[in-house]
Amino acid sequence: MILVVEDDPLLRLGACAVLREAGYGTLEAADAEEAIDILEHREDIGVVFSDIQMPGSLDGLKLAQTVRRRWPPIDMVLTSGRMTPRPEELPARVRYLPKPFGTAELLAEIRQFATMP
Repeated sequence: MILVVEDDPLLRLGACAVLREAGYGTLEAADAEEAIDILEHREDIGVVFSDIQMPGSLDGLKLAQTVRRRWPPIDMVLTSGRMTPRPEELPARVRYLPKPFGTAELLAEIRQFATMP
C-alpha cells in the first residue's frame, strides 16, 4: 500500500490514479498530520509518497524523519517543485523526485521500494 501525501487535491488524485493504474493500492492524506494519523492505524503501508512543502506544523522532511523514527520499515519518496533537499536532509531510504515529473519517473521511483499488492 502506498500513502500519497499532497495538499493539492488535483496532484494527489493524479498521483493516486497513476499508482492504481500500475497496480498499487493507495491511500490519501492532505497533510503530514493526516498521514501520521493514517500510519498510526494501518499496518499495510510500505511506501509514503509525499510533497515536501505542505501546510501545517510538519513539512515533508519532518514527516520523513518521523516515519523513519516511528515506522523504520516504511520507505519514502519526497517531491517538490520549489526546493531540492540536500542529501544530508534526507533520512535513510528516502528518495527525492523533483516536480514536474511524468508517469514514468513516478513509477520508476516507487518501483525502487514497492511491490505489487
